[in-house]
Amino acid sequence: MAKVRTGGRGRPDGGRADPDGRQSAAAGPKESRPVYSYDNAIREAVWVDTRIDGDADGRTDRVAVDIVRPREPARQGRKIPVVMDASPYYSCCGRGNESQKKTYDADGDPVRFPLYYDNYFVPRGYAFVAVDLAGTNRSDGCVDVGGPSDVQSAKAVVDWLNGRGKAYTSRTGGERAKAGWSTGNTGMIGKSYDGTVANGVAATGVEGLRTIVPIGAISSWYDYYFAQGAPLYDSGPEWLSDYVESPEARARCQAVQKRLVDEAPRNGDFTRLWAERDYVPDADKVRASVFAVHGMQDLNVRAKHFGQWWDALADAGVDRKIWLSQTGHVDPFDFRRGDWVKTLHRWFDHELLGYDNGIDREPMADIERAPDQWSTDKVWPPRSAGTTTLRPGKGSAPGVGTLSLKPAARGATETFTDDPGLSETDWAAQIDTSTPAKAGFTTKPLTRDLRLSGSSRVTVTATPSTSTAHLSAVLVDLGPDTIRDYTASGEGITTLTDRTCWGPSTTGDSSCFKETKARTANVDYTVFSRGWADLGTYADADRGRPLTPGKRYTITLDLHASDHVVPADTVLALIVAAPTRASSTRPPPPPPSVSTCPGTNAELPVVGGAKAFATATAGSRWSAPPGARLDGVAEPRSIRPVPGGTR
Repeated sequence: MAKVRTGGRGRPDGGRADPDGRQSAAAGPKESRPVYSYDNAIREAVWVDTRIDGDADGRTDRVAVDIVRPREPARQGRKIPVVMDASPYYSCCGRGNESQKKTYDADGDPVRFPLYYDNYFVPRGYAFVAVDLAGTNRSDGCVDVGGPSDVQSAKAVVDWLNGRGKAYTSRTGGERAKAGWSTGNTGMIGKSYDGTVANGVAATGVEGLRTIVPIGAISSWYDYYFAQGAPLYDSGPEWLSDYVESPEARARCQAVQKRLVDEAPRNGDFTRLWAERDYVPDADKVRASVFAVHGMQDLNVRAKHFGQWWDALADAGVDRKIWLSQTGHVDPFDFRRGDWVKTLHRWFDHELLGYDNGIDREPMADIERAPDQWSTDKVWPPRSAGTTTLRPGKGSAPGVGTLSLKPAARGATETFTDDPGLSETDWAAQIDTSTPAKAGFTTKPLTRDLRLSGSSRVTVTATPSTSTAHLSAVLVDLGPDTIRDYTASGEGITTLTDRTCWGPSTTGDSSCFKETKARTANVDYTVFSRGWADLGTYADADRGRPLTPGKRYTITLDLHASDHVVPADTVLALIVAAPTRASSTRPPPPPPSVSTCPGTNAELPVVGGAKAFATATAGSRWSAPPGARLDGVAEPRSIRPVPGGTR
């Protein structure tokens, strides 16, 4: 991976520190050790002033910040770094695979901190800070779903930890609380909404935020609710705000709720509200390093989010590391637990303590190739990945075409009609059968493995039969395999009854969590990348317009980032159709028919480029056995618009 910046503050294990407080390489420690008492740790709550008045009650909002930190460093006059998880879910919904919520004693001091971060890192000389976003649990203000209030809720805490903000010992009182125990070095971590807030705070460029670890996180809230103008859910951010807000906040935040409705129209237009919640353009402000984790089959926070964020961070020269799994919306603690905790420990030691433990010189990417089987890449995507343009061609039957480097014959078209009863699994299962709901295109059988690494684009030239039409494009590996069953409950994992422990426990806060194992399925095909769009955004991605039936339009669909190896003796397929019933809401009836024309193509990130593709497809044409229906995972389930978990 790229060389990680040095500098920072804090030295819990002794030795010489750099001027800004992090351990110097000459001092020699490689790993923080569990030398501090967890049972005797300081547990306290403070309320940080966000300096905004989101609920318009005439005073600035304070967010509740629950803290657990080792007692011994403070006695010794030594400062420590911070691991922080800012979340809207601590009271409404819970965190982690076991949906843990915060608990408090009779005095209001925190007892249970969800997840393992406190149990594991506090004994190693870190503080753990759990922030209730504005409008949730014990915080003032309103939830604005990724907007300025959400981001400022956490940024204000980073400022306070660095001596730039104010905090108080109670929600309404005037007694000040200071963070003199903190070095200021902060690492934000969290899955889904929590990781999204970390992305947003990093995009402000706030000083003191040394690293973020976003897990299955959103990079643009517009892209959570829409795919190029096509609505992905039948509700907008106001539903999520209502879902996570405290009862008191719901009563006082009607104006914020109204804005979330009025300025997030369901027609898919990109408004100022969405621009405020798009962190990608501000990647050049990011000072923190980024350790991203994402499930390549995540159908909640889709893989487009990490793909566009990753590319923007790369352009900005940000230090990065990534893990890509075959799961859906799952935390690495639940799909690769031992390796994850070890790696995260080393990452925080390097980024927050300045330990020269070598993690910055190790491969940038870990990629799950099969259940529990991982490979690594020095750089991701590999530098040898080159955009390769493949073109659909006419086949032997309607809707059954070819996919190759050759341009389609002049005048060749394929036509499909939206069938709301079908999904991507139905299309792929009958890829070599002429069906009215899709147009499928396949390569020749591969003579050697073909790897696609990065983000793909499919350009479709289409003629609709109605004034509105939505399109879908998916990439499919047509070959037998055993994969994680990402559409099942658990999204690729099965939760067991046995527990493993990750640090010391107290009566009110256990470090022991249920083990998991991979949940797998034997399949004949794997859909590994997807994209959707409203054809009405052909001229302006930010605003749709009515179509003229019978007129030809060209639009480019952004497919989700992925890293997939299509093995030798199998086939790569592209399917173009209307959106699946589980992926997008549809235009009003009648269902449109769409004819695809020459000019349709797929730009794929093939490792080795066009030469590698040509070499791998030098065999004869492929066809499924007559009448065969291929088996895959179950149809993707409809998902509630709650970034953070669907099970």
